[in-house]
Amino acid sequence: MRSEPRTLLAKLCDRDKLTYRRFDKKFNETGVRLFGNSPNNPTCGETQFRRWTGGKLTGLPGPETCHVLEAMWPGYTAAQLFAAPSADDPQVPVFDLEERVQMTAREAHDGADATAAASISDNTIDELRDQVVSLARRYHSLSAAGAYETADTLRRDIERHRDRTQVPFQQQTLMILNGQTAALLAVAAFDLGYFPSARTLARTAAVYGESTRFAPLQAYADGTLAYIAYHSGESNEALSKARRALTYGGIGDVARRRLHAIAARAYAHLGDLASARRTIRLSEDRGQDARDELHDEVGGEFGFSEERLAMSNSTTALLMGDAEQAEAEAGRAIALLGRRARDEQSPHVLAGAAADLAYARLLSDNVEGAAEALAPLWEVPTEQRKTGVVVRTARIGRHLARPHYHGSPLPAQLREQVEEFTRVSPPYRLGPSAALLAIGP
Repeated sequence: MRSEPRTLLAKLCDRDKLTYRRFDKKFNETGVRLFGNSPNNPTCGETQFRRWTGGKLTGLPGPETCHVLEAMWPGYTAAQLFAAPSADDPQVPVFDLEERVQMTAREAHDGADATAAASISDNTIDELRDQVVSLARRYHSLSAAGAYETADTLRRDIERHRDRTQVPFQQQTLMILNGQTAALLAVAAFDLGYFPSARTLARTAAVYGESTRFAPLQAYADGTLAYIAYHSGESNEALSKARRALTYGGIGDVARRRLHAIAARAYAHLGDLASARRTIRLSEDRGQDARDELHDEVGGEFGFSEERLAMSNSTTALLMGDAEQAEAEAGRAIALLGRRARDEQSPHVLAGAAADLAYARLLSDNVEGAAEALAPLWEVPTEQRKTGVVVRTARIGRHLARPHYHGSPLPAQLREQVEEFTRVSPPYRLGPSAALLAIGP
């Protein structure tokens, strides 16, 4: 015998035949209708749904969530929905007719799709692919938090469509797209300073790459795992990941350039300067015009531009103690950026190169030159101050705190600017700032 639902919400879901998947769809659609298509709209995961319908909630959800639920079932307050159903009112009021007709129409359409072919339209897959490509190419202009929210929304959308198709090719394509969104989520989590979550997401992307035999995604994910490792003080692990990724077939010159740059940084962290210099040269090799479907065809955050390479190699040179090479590479990165259209310039790369240029000049005790180099850094919007930039800037602050500069006005001014720059940055506000600011670049 079926037990009585523990909450009115559960009873209404039973009556309206709302499985979690249908509830989630209607919940999200109602949220968009009420609040617009915002990444901050309330959501409900399956575990939360089970708690809501199982009477296991203590108190009520947030006001926006309650507003959505009350709009889904007009005439009921959130408090009534989460309470036990009334024993003397077994027949709940009739569901809003317009909402019911719309839901029935959608369900009938979805059912027809499933009956016809257990597949989804190729146009739908093309649209999802376009959204992944767009996000990858816009990533440089977004805040890390904004990019994360966008990628996570896209991930959930791809997952919903994966559940609607049994066509192997469509499943394969959607798994690759899911892996790409996981990779972008990993980068965003890293940029926010959440290293453990970034590592988990990068491993997820690697699993999708392995499962689909899509080597470029595996290589990208392993490269991401490598730089998370050396930022976490695990340089040997970083080198192992980068080396492994370089053995994959089917990756292009851009992928190899990125992996060599990451490996060079790992060698520098380990103090193996000869290998670091050799690997920098490998990263600058023009290659054989080999391309792949991720680093080249999608590009954007999956690419590795000349200016990004120059910035990375300037940081590696600083780790090796070669201020002259670091200054040259950082200057080249800034010059290359200057040749791009304004909307194509990466604030992250510009800020990273500016910080490296300033630090290289400080190593030569050129404080005035460092102050001049730092000018573009202060212009970076607060929400775009990502982990790599914050780490480089914090390193400058530590250098300026040395007794050598005590009593000098300009170093003191720069140190104050560095402290304010890092204090309001997302990695400092949101992430594990103490550990983050203690590590090297």
